[in-house]
Amino acid sequence: MMEGKTQFIFQRMDQWEVRLCLLCNRVEKLLWGHNLFVVASRLGDGIIWYVMIGAIALMEQNHGIQSAGHMIAVGALSTLVYKLLKKKLVRQRPYITWDQIRLGTAPLDLYSFPSGPPLHAVAFTVVATAYYPYLSWILVPFTALVAMSRVVLGLHYPTDVLVGAIIGALLAYGSFYWIAVS
Repeated sequence: MMEGKTQFIFQRMDQWEVRLCLLCNRVEKLLWGHNLFVVASRLGDGIIWYVMIGAIALMEQNHGIQSAGHMIAVGALSTLVYKLLKKKLVRQRPYITWDQIRLGTAPLDLYSFPSGPPLHAVAFTVVATAYYPYLSWILVPFTALVAMSRVVLGLHYPTDVLVGAIIGALLAYGSFYWIAVS
């Protein structure tokens, strides 16, 4: 019963969001747009966060190990939440549902809701900038680019990205609350 309701809700949302997806997907057809957003998307799939965590742990010594551990814990929790939701809330990717939407790069998995790269990007950015505010000038724009890339490349609907970002923010801010009460 719940699965049928979820599918009905997603179908209604898809019809509303397809215009915005088509508009964003036009950028993917431009060579510079395709290249920029593919690179941002791939880096946002994890590699940039792993490199950042390793660099912080190596360069910042004790404080770096604490903050890197915090990012690893938030990343692991984010992955768990993401996988549980993705398994339960089955939403087809826009390029599958709409023939007019061009796929710009290979998807990481089958379904689109919620979007994992923005979830992780927001979570890591919140934690990293709480420890190192000077990183915000690079991480905030990069996180926005990762989020936009998912719609531009035909992989996600805007609500997939928005919900992923909200979940990432809640998990990251919640982790600071958990630390404070521990």
